Amino acid sequence: MSTATTPSTQGATAPSVIADAAKGAQYLTFICAGEEYGIEILRVQEIRRWDKVTRVPYAPPYVLGIMNLRGVIVPIIDLRTRFNLEKVPFNASTVVIVVHVHISTGEQTAGIVVDGVSEVYSFAASAIVPTPNLGRTVDSVCVSNVATVDGKMILLLDIDTLVGTCVESVVQQQLNP
Repeated sequence: MSTATTPSTQGATAPSVIADAAKGAQYLTFICAGEEYGIEILRVQEIRRWDKVTRVPYAPPYVLGIMNLRGVIVPIIDLRTRFNLEKVPFNASTVVIVVHVHISTGEQTAGIVVDGVSEVYSFAASAIVPTPNLGRTVDSVCVSNVATVDGKMILLLDIDTLVGTCVESVVQQQLNP
């Protein structure tokens, strides 16, 4: 399991990084195709090294398959494919972030495959702004906000919407192969 570190407080936007977690929302950030994304850390169950999955017939290309995680069958979603980004071979830094989500059918555990884990940040409310209207693409629907820290922007994902749309797509394809 990879351990993320707390970022330094140097830089122009350092005041927006808060050392006291009680004063800000904490996000686990990760890299996918050179961009940094974040998800609420309380949604993260664990971070695992990439391992083989069992392929599911008729699943959309972004659903790599399923994994048995201590008795729980978990769908594994390739974030690069879901966001229509260039495919690259998985390597030693590729990880699966196992998350808990709330979707229309109830609670769900899922894994998202990303290029690597980056940092854990605590953002002040003033450091988080709504995503500009970019039309209704998968990327923009799943990106809820943007945070700025140390001169860079981090896209904060709505993990419920991201996983919910993936699971619903699988159900539809299973019903209508």
